[in-house]
Amino acid sequence: MSEKAPSPPYELYYWPTIQGRGELVRLALEDVGAPYVDVARIQGANAIASVLAGEAGGGRHFAVPVLKAGDVVLGQTACILDFLATRHEQLLPDQEPATRHRALELQLTVADLVAEAHDTHHPIAVGAYFEEQKEESKKRAAAFLKERMPKFLGFFESVLRDNEASKKEHLVGAGFSYVDLSAFQVLSGLAYAFPNAFAAYRKEIPLLIALRDRVASRPRVAAYLGSTRRVPFSEDGIFRHYPELDAE
Repeated sequence: MSEKAPSPPYELYYWPTIQGRGELVRLALEDVGAPYVDVARIQGANAIASVLAGEAGGGRHFAVPVLKAGDVVLGQTACILDFLATRHEQLLPDQEPATRHRALELQLTVADLVAEAHDTHHPIAVGAYFEEQKEESKKRAAAFLKERMPKFLGFFESVLRDNEASKKEHLVGAGFSYVDLSAFQVLSGLAYAFPNAFAAYRKEIPLLIALRDRVASRPRVAAYLGSTRRVPFSEDGIFRHYPELDAE
């Protein structure tokens, strides 16, 4: 019997110089050891325009990240991660509908948090520079750090605390999932963007901090974090460090 031909690498379309939302997909692909091509890092950002226009298949897409897996072409981070979990059981070992939907629910909540973190430095217009909306950003960031970040992180801390099935170590079901990877990324991003505020609040979320550290120590994740494939946080991505927006 002939061996089954290996599947072609995934094609990930995202901005080549930033982590952004594409990093949530990269972390999942890296953790399962799936071959993938970061297309725009090879072909340039023009590749993004073509995939959004539907030239790679799957119809038009509103924004990247977009993932191509053979004939399947998907946009939206949560949708991509849900799809990958059906192909790589390491990302969600329990594929029962209730567990799968719970993972998707939590991932969409992560997406809400990511969007609100982004809006701290662009509260008025995405197309305008930070310097053009700095005073509004200060107000938005102050409210985010006082009210919204604690609400989101407190919620995820409670989810961990309630999850006796995993001994309070994972967010979904009895074991590791892609939602844990996304929580790691968000915690890392918040610590970069708001180091003072995050340091002051971290004592309130010991289970989340322990989860972050466990994810960082996963062999493939650790190898990725130490590689050149992991571009650093910067002031061009979602999580940006502007000292005037951080707590004193």
